[in-house]
Amino acid sequence: MVALLAGSLLFTAACSGSKTPSWNGGGSGNTTGNAAGDPSPEPTLSTVAVTSPAAAATGVEAWSDVKYTSEDPDNTTVKVTDSQGEEVKGTVDKDDSVWHPAQSMDWGSEYTATVSTPAAEGKNNTVTSTFTTMKKPANLVRVTSFLGDGNTVGVGMPLIIKFGRAIPEKYRADVERKMVVTATPAQEGTWHWISPTEVHFRPKVYWKAYSKVFYKVQLKGVKMGDGWYGRSDLTVDMKIGRSLVMTVSNKTKAMTVKQDGKTIKTIPVSLGKKATPSSSGTMVVIEKKEHTVFDTTDTDPAGGYKTNIDFAQRITWSGQFIHAAPWSEGVQGKSNVSHGCVNVSEAMGKWLFGRTLMGDVITVSGTEEKLKNGNGWTDWNMSWDEYKKGSALS
Repeated sequence: MVALLAGSLLFTAACSGSKTPSWNGGGSGNTTGNAAGDPSPEPTLSTVAVTSPAAAATGVEAWSDVKYTSEDPDNTTVKVTDSQGEEVKGTVDKDDSVWHPAQSMDWGSEYTATVSTPAAEGKNNTVTSTFTTMKKPANLVRVTSFLGDGNTVGVGMPLIIKFGRAIPEKYRADVERKMVVTATPAQEGTWHWISPTEVHFRPKVYWKAYSKVFYKVQLKGVKMGDGWYGRSDLTVDMKIGRSLVMTVSNKTKAMTVKQDGKTIKTIPVSLGKKATPSSSGTMVVIEKKEHTVFDTTDTDPAGGYKTNIDFAQRITWSGQFIHAAPWSEGVQGKSNVSHGCVNVSEAMGKWLFGRTLMGDVITVSGTEEKLKNGNGWTDWNMSWDEYKKGSALS
């Protein structure tokens, strides 16, 4: 596409010794001036040009960069304004001669790019170019965050973003670039695609206790497929609570509870019997229900059961919980009799339930079955190197 330059003209010098074109009376003699005898002005060259979007372009995508050329890149300024003259926030990469928007531009709106350098004698040092963004598309992808403002969660809580439509692999890197996580104090982390419709973020090690986490998801107008675009932006401002980590050993049939690195309780447990073993691996608390009913009769008509449960804390999607089990208190700390859950006494179930947060960590070891990734929020069941491979930017 050839870019037209607003406010400037470019000329190519003819291959001759005369500076004056023959159609202006240059000829082969020494006479200068036009047919009327007036002096002919020298052509004005421009030191800058906007190359993209093209001048007067329409249907420009809402996250489009402005590309330009300049004879003095170090001293070039770029400014983009909307139809009201308000400046659009953005950053300039002078090495690549490009301006990147810091936010989505509005649908179906006109914008003006102004590129300028310090004055140069006989040259035009400022150029402007207008373009119009695309109309609001019919195909928009809904973007949601599992967490909201003001939530306080455990040190193992992943940040979870879901999409209303599967995101093809070739678009995921740009989606990730528009999702920025800021932790105070700073902590290294990465996004990991759980599925085409869900992406998680976790730090390299557990979140630092009492830290603050803010994430900005700017996906309005971002391409998410052929003809599909993000519907909206969102931000979340949340907190990490105290560190509470539960460690369960099948060998000792005990749970060790540590808060901020100090052991505060050791609890006898009964895990899953051999026919229905508990999963060994690192999980987090997904949800909490003070009173609920476990009903497996629909999925297991022959051996299913229906039981009232107190202080239930889900740790897998397949139905493993930490919960009070007064019927197994006589064997807790000695043998395994559960259907895969972590059984504790009624008193310890209440005590633990009153202290845990969604996102608190529990690691179970020594059972007959390993935790399958995806069976719960299993972000911590992977090594850091393995987790990073799930990023489209890895």
